[in-house]
Amino acid sequence: MKRSEINRIMVYARGIMEKHCFYLPAWANWHLSDWKENKGKVSQIMDNMLGWDITDFGSGDFDKRGLFLFTLRNGRPDVDKKTYAEKIMIVKECQETPMHYHWSKMEDIINRGGGNLVIELYNSTPTDGLSDSPVTFRIDGVQHTIPAGGKAILAPGESICIEQKVYHRFYGEPGKGTVLVGEVSMVNDDNLDNRFYESVGRFPLIDEDAEPLHLLVSDYDNLVRK
Repeated sequence: MKRSEINRIMVYARGIMEKHCFYLPAWANWHLSDWKENKGKVSQIMDNMLGWDITDFGSGDFDKRGLFLFTLRNGRPDVDKKTYAEKIMIVKECQETPMHYHWSKMEDIINRGGGNLVIELYNSTPTDGLSDSPVTFRIDGVQHTIPAGGKAILAPGESICIEQKVYHRFYGEPGKGTVLVGEVSMVNDDNLDNRFYESVGRFPLIDEDAEPLHLLVSDYDNLVRK
């Protein structure tokens, strides 16, 4: 992805969040110089990968296959005792987050406002394939069962609990508008706890055609800690 595209997505995302009265912490506004000035105070932010996270999953087409995320809180239980995480995400109509599951993380995905969020679900097989067995899950505590590959559609205010090793992909329902999506989960490790059904790139390779507006979580090691 080009850095200029990432910068534009950040501006767009902030507008969507503010439209829904969702605001980010003060350090979300920092530039590279601010990070360097405060380097000694923000190890937890960098270690736990809090902050801006934008990916096209290696597709080269963010609007078709991509996701905006901002990780607000996250823990490493062996270090800071925090056992939970929270993210805010933005999903456009037909913008796909590809099929994946998590080995360790259970999560609630929440439609915070806007359009409808479509989530396709499969149980996994012992060899990490897609099972043909029905999938049972809960939306706001109410149990549902759908055929393998079936769709759960979340309207604003609704949430789904997705357990470990349940494959899911999601996108905004066509014709319903962009979706502001929340995630509340066990601790999140995007380096080790994502099992994608097909090979994808979780973090983008960046063409530095512009200065970063704000840093991505994947920038901390290269631009702050180096």
